[in-house]
Amino acid sequence: MKRRDREDFEALIRELSADPRAQKMKEYIQHGTVTTFDHSMDVARTSFSINRKLHLRAPEKELVTAAFLHDYFLYDWHDHGDRLHGYHHPDIAAENAARDFAIGEKEADAIRSHMWPLTITRTPRSRIAWIVTLADKLCSTRETIMERHA
Repeated sequence: MKRRDREDFEALIRELSADPRAQKMKEYIQHGTVTTFDHSMDVARTSFSINRKLHLRAPEKELVTAAFLHDYFLYDWHDHGDRLHGYHHPDIAAENAARDFAIGEKEADAIRSHMWPLTITRTPRSRIAWIVTLADKLCSTRETIMERHA
């Protein structure tokens, strides 16, 4: 990421990522040894980069917010007892994000649809949602492959 892009991204994410409620994501593992916080930060950074590099013109603040909060479910899904976590967590994350950060409907929709095509009835409906969905797949794949080759 170019220096200017990195500075712009940091300005967008700084307050949200420093919030004590968001910091709780550091307590939970997402993939392998990657915390939910680190995964979410990676998805936010990747979403931002995709948007800039491909000139997609999605609103950056909403995009970064949705990307960072897409897995804001706040529990360890490995031992939560919900065998259908992949299907359920987008709604939980969207509810938590709306409660704690007063996000708008576009951000909530992006969070709810980020597991598409697994959640087949939740097709992304906005530029933001499509970017977050793609970035999540890219980051999750990278994290899973890194863990298997570690």
